[in-house]
Amino acid sequence: MNKKKILITGSSGLVGNVIRNGIHSDYEVIGLDQRNDEGKTDHAVNSICLKEIAPFFEGVDTVIDLASNPSQFSPWSVIHENNLLCTYNCLQAAVDSGVKRVIFASSNHATGMYELDEPYNSIVSGNYDELDFGSLPLITTDMPIRPDGPYGIGKAFGEAAGRYFSDQDGLSVLCLRIGTVNKQNRPLDIRHYATLLSHEDLVRLVISCIEAPHDRKFGIYYGVSENKWRFWDISNSRNDLGYSPKDNAELWRDTD
Repeated sequence: MNKKKILITGSSGLVGNVIRNGIHSDYEVIGLDQRNDEGKTDHAVNSICLKEIAPFFEGVDTVIDLASNPSQFSPWSVIHENNLLCTYNCLQAAVDSGVKRVIFASSNHATGMYELDEPYNSIVSGNYDELDFGSLPLITTDMPIRPDGPYGIGKAFGEAAGRYFSDQDGLSVLCLRIGTVNKQNRPLDIRHYATLLSHEDLVRLVISCIEAPHDRKFGIYYGVSENKWRFWDISNSRNDLGYSPKDNAELWRDTD
């Protein structure tokens, strides 16, 4: 049986490397990035140029779109000139080449302003004393977007663009509002005990998206591990995709 062909744009970054290492044995994986990192990038191209990336989309089943400047502190000029173009070009190239699905790496920063509100502000500050984690109101993907900066605005744009291409062209677009993924694969500050997405759970989530039914034409899903203080709702990730996170950031509490 032929393996599904998976294209990762922005493959040389941390998230791309984690995903590639996690899925390469089960899928035929090709990596695109403007950086020519051996073992992470198969083709050095820049996603801001549609003509450069388009040939690599031919024959691909699923695209995992990570191509963007990944810093949440990127100024609007970078988001405008780089991230928006990368996202739009990926979706256009997918439609033009007959790709079945795009998995778009959105971000929790598309709704980051909710963390100014209670009880979320107390959670990210580590003030748990007055909170009952079993009855927390979770932030769902049905709630309005509330970007916390230009980076979050760019991710909200990507979700909207994905919806357009899904409705207009029938492309399956699954948007993942990814939580905290870091090189150390563990919480590094108090907020991360709520927001951590472990490397292993990231791979589980992506595989769930790759294997989701083809009639799942559009969806937005939070990507986070099964953390005790998690405040993002992942019930639709479980129901639509079969995502089942295994890790809990509490495993690292008081281990330093």
